Amino acid sequence: QVQLVESGGGLVQAGGSLRLSCAASGRTFSSYAMGWFRQAPGKEREFVAAISGGSNTYYADSVKGRFTISRDNAKNTVRLQMNSLKPEDTAVYYCAAKALVVAFIAPAYGYWGQGTQVTVSS
Repeated sequence: QVQLVESGGGLVQAGGSLRLSCAASGRTFSSYAMGWFRQAPGKEREFVAAISGGSNTYYADSVKGRFTISRDNAKNTVRLQMNSLKPEDTAVYYCAAKALVVAFIAPAYGYWGQGTQVTVSS
């Protein structure tokens, strides 16, 4: 079992930055692939970024070059640094975990946090 708790969301102007954090419980955190997804009102949950246990990183084209995912296995934490934010980045952001390999679709992840709201004003 893995429990995930996100923090760090908020309101920011376009062009600004936010850093999201996800704290995970469990003794085998390093064996889990971690992902960030987001869901805007009326839209499906979409992939944002993912990181393998060995810290290989993957990004959606829409955030590549602006967002950075990282993990600290000693602290059971994964972070999402978001720079150059745009109004279209506004969504609830979710941290997710799955065993072993990275995936890019939400149904592949078995563990989810409660979500944190990110609002980017124009």
